[in-house]
Amino acid sequence: MHKKIIFQGLAAGLALLVLSILGLYGTIWIFPSLAVQYFGPTFDTQSERAILYFIHPFIAGLALAWFWDRCKGMLKGSFLGRGIEFGVLYWLVAIFPMMWLIYSAINVSILLVVSWLAFGLIQAILAGLLLEKMNA
Repeated sequence: MHKKIIFQGLAAGLALLVLSILGLYGTIWIFPSLAVQYFGPTFDTQSERAILYFIHPFIAGLALAWFWDRCKGMLKGSFLGRGIEFGVLYWLVAIFPMMWLIYSAINVSILLVVSWLAFGLIQAILAGLLLEKMNA
């Protein structure tokens, strides 16, 4: 992996981490009844694996930077259009199918999965815009 992709992936990961933390607190504040579901038996919030939540944005950022590097030449249009198109493309290929699988296999509410779908789209678009900006 090229140094440029690693740098961009870590930068995207940092942005996604900040967004994830803000999203978590925003959910608690704006949708407390939705946030209560995180305290159910489906989620293990007391485990030493909780650190994986904070590592995940960096893994996603690196994957997105690699994906961006591979497909940026196919995207046309303005800065905003390319960033959004990239985010939606990633969302359709990776996030939507995974949320479908989660809802079909794990005892979580449709509202929770829809919130993850929406948040995943916001994250993917943000990463697309950030990667577009770093490559401009």
